[in-house]
Amino acid sequence: MNKLPPIQKIHEAYSSIADNRIEIAGNSAKIISSNRAKEYSVHWIDNIYSSNDSASYWQSYAGYPIIAVLMLQGKLRLNREIANYFKGINWTELNNKHKRKYDKAVEEIMEKLQEEDVNCEAVNDEINKVFEEIKILDIEIKRSVAKVTR
Repeated sequence: MNKLPPIQKIHEAYSSIADNRIEIAGNSAKIISSNRAKEYSVHWIDNIYSSNDSASYWQSYAGYPIIAVLMLQGKLRLNREIANYFKGINWTELNNKHKRKYDKAVEEIMEKLQEEDVNCEAVNDEINKVFEEIKILDIEIKRSVAKVTR
């Protein structure tokens, strides 16, 4: 991958999977945002991915929609039990509350999970394993796969 995403995007990807907000058809996917106000699209050709979410488009790293698609494609590990811990989270609201400090948003969620006696060490371990896979994943993030010449 040309530029690594913040590790916290994995948590958001888990939420989108747990909430069934992803629809894949052919070489594209539609992802509904956590507050249900936006719809993102992900497109791919071979190992080149694009998405119109802000992180992927403007920052050139895999945003949560691309990460979620990669998980559903089996290119990244997907632990559905861990994903379920992130069900129903409004990331838009949470990230705005923490002024886009993604680590603070995840910290708040993890504190709540700890209060519910969730094994947060196991959750963090799984997130870190996904992140290690992202580091070695051979894909490119582009603004548009339509511009890719074959």
